[in-house]
This record gives sequence, structure tokens and C-alpha cells, in this order.
Amino acid sequence: MRRTPEPRAAMIRSAVELIRRQGVAGTSFADVLAHSGAPRGSIYHHFPAGRTQLLDEATRAAGESITGRIARILDAGDTLSALRALVDVWRRDLAESGDLLGCPIAAAALGTDPGARARARATFDDWTTLLAASLRADGLPTDRAHSCAVLILSAVEGALVLARARGEAAPLDDVVDELERAIR
Repeated sequence: MRRTPEPRAAMIRSAVELIRRQGVAGTSFADVLAHSGAPRGSIYHHFPAGRTQLLDEATRAAGESITGRIARILDAGDTLSALRALVDVWRRDLAESGDLLGCPIAAAALGTDPGARARARATFDDWTTLLAASLRADGLPTDRAHSCAVLILSAVEGALVLARARGEAAPLDDVVDELERAIR
């Protein structure tokens, strides 16, 4: 990979990409350096706390990026249309790379790094809040919006795991179809 003038940002982007492909446990400093093209000496310069700091920063960056995307998609329409738009993002990933990439936030939540897990928990809370607000705007009673948001998030993340294992987006489509029936 080519060298970049911004090694810190490149290493964070590479860590997110590799976590989506390989999970947290399968992502090493060596992998991040090779993928990002950053100079070897820059890793401890930019991440003095080591791999833990890199994982935390990568989880934060991924969470902010995905949260922004979810918010924009939810602002553009109703919750179910937004879910279909999110599934289309994963479907494009599959078409472009031949591989369905996983969710870096779920990977962080399942990893052993406490900082990354705490960031994942906060990000999932943010997503739940966004979904609940969207569901309330769609007319769902407030007392059901939070639990339905948790159901949606859990179902979609689980479907992503199944879709990744199968190498096809069909489980995501099945889950969105069933969620639509349940919510209506």
C-alpha cells in the first residue's frame, strides 16, 4: 500500500477496515502498518498506549462514522426505509469486494479490550437512541420505542453475522422483512 502523509489517520482507517474483515483478535499492529503504509516507527509515536489505544481510537472513529450515517439515513425517511438503506450499504460492500464485511462495533463488543468494549457499548446506546426516536416519529408509542429499537439493532447485527458467514445478504433481507411485519 502507498505511504500517506497522515499516518495516524491512515492507521485508524486501516484498523477499522481490518477489524471489519478479521475481527479485533485477528488485527495486529503489523497488519495495520502493512495495510496503511505507515512507517513502522509511527505506531508508538501516534499510539503510545499501544494496541489498546489503537483499538479504542478505531472503535471511536468507526462509531462516529456509522452513527452519522445512520442519523442521515433516518432523517431521510421512516425507520423501515432507513433499515433497507442500511442493508443496501452492506449489499454494496458485498458486490464491490466479494466479501460481506462485519460491523466493527460488534467486533469491538466481542473483543477482550475493555476500552473498545466500552466504546462499543456507548455506540450501541447511541444507535438505540436514534432508532427509538425514529420509531416514535413513525408513530410508535414511547413505551415500545426503546424495546423495539433494541430488537431492531439486535436482529440486524445478528443478521449481519449470519450474512457474513453465508457470504450473502439474504439474512439481512429476511430480518428487515420480519421487522417490518412486527413493527407494522
